[in-house]
Amino acid sequence: MNLKEMKWTREPADYLIKDDRIEITTNPHTDLWQRTYYHFRNDNAPVLQMETDEKYFSFVVKTDFTGSHQRFDQCGIVMYLDSENWMKGSVEYENESFQHLGSVVTNHGYSDWATTAIPADVKVMWYRFSRREDDYCIECSQDGENFSQMRICHMWEGAGKIQFGIYACSPEDSQFKAVFTDMKITECMWKAHDGQQPDE
Repeated sequence: MNLKEMKWTREPADYLIKDDRIEITTNPHTDLWQRTYYHFRNDNAPVLQMETDEKYFSFVVKTDFTGSHQRFDQCGIVMYLDSENWMKGSVEYENESFQHLGSVVTNHGYSDWATTAIPADVKVMWYRFSRREDDYCIECSQDGENFSQMRICHMWEGAGKIQFGIYACSPEDSQFKAVFTDMKITECMWKAHDGQQPDE
């Protein structure tokens, strides 16, 4: 995977790109979020992505967020099409006891947030982002080998050429260094459904 092919949407002030790793130091008050009952919208997080029109593939990345320490500090995987159509998966710091492993899907300007609580001492997480035409799957793993499903979703604007990659942000008054390694693109690891047959 050639990291030089990746392009910034909102380049951060402080980052490092090497052949085998990317480091992003977050800026305070950065986030990705669109309309829901919170009644605010944020669209200023740095996003580093590559572009493809391939319909079936998986993208894997390892994230290290040892430095996260403030509520909502986060880094992870992203598909950012535009400000109103995107999805992300990450661990968001909450407090010294727990944090949120979750995903956000935003279609036509409306975000949702699906989460589960995990211990605060988890500081490394792998993600696998898979595409099957205009449907998508995000999985997570603590060892890079055994992945668990986090989310399956449909993206209304995700049928053609897309952008996907990584992001990091600190919605509150905070900064931390997010480290991304072991990035690779593989055949689609999200296999075709083998249960109930499609409706006629």
